[in-house]
Amino acid sequence: MEPTAGSLDVFLSAITPKVRQRDARTMVELMRRVTAEEPQLWGSIIGFGAYHYRYASGREGDAPAAGFAARRQATTIYLPDGVEAHAEALDRLGPHSTGVGCLYIPRLDQVDLTVLEEIIAGSYRRVTAW
Repeated sequence: MEPTAGSLDVFLSAITPKVRQRDARTMVELMRRVTAEEPQLWGSIIGFGAYHYRYASGREGDAPAAGFAARRQATTIYLPDGVEAHAEALDRLGPHSTGVGCLYIPRLDQVDLTVLEEIIAGSYRRVTAW
């Protein structure tokens, strides 16, 4: 995966519904603060920093070290170190669901943003230390 060209402001302005657009703008500021990186578009993912991965199969590539996508039903936050690494913090977060490496938040105004920041910072630190 590689960063793609495009204006972040244009991309953010096109997000619907409006609550997801508002949440995306909040996430950009939160991730910018946590990572000290500038956002880049990676297709439909807004990423911050990058890391190189290599699977046992030999497949390898680059991906955002921290990133999210504004999907219609929820903001999807990518946790490359896996959600299990954040079990204790997730208990304190508020309404969410998870996948193996994804955290799904329907509305940012219903979660504890301090806890979310803690989760993203921990993931970013671990991934960039690899």
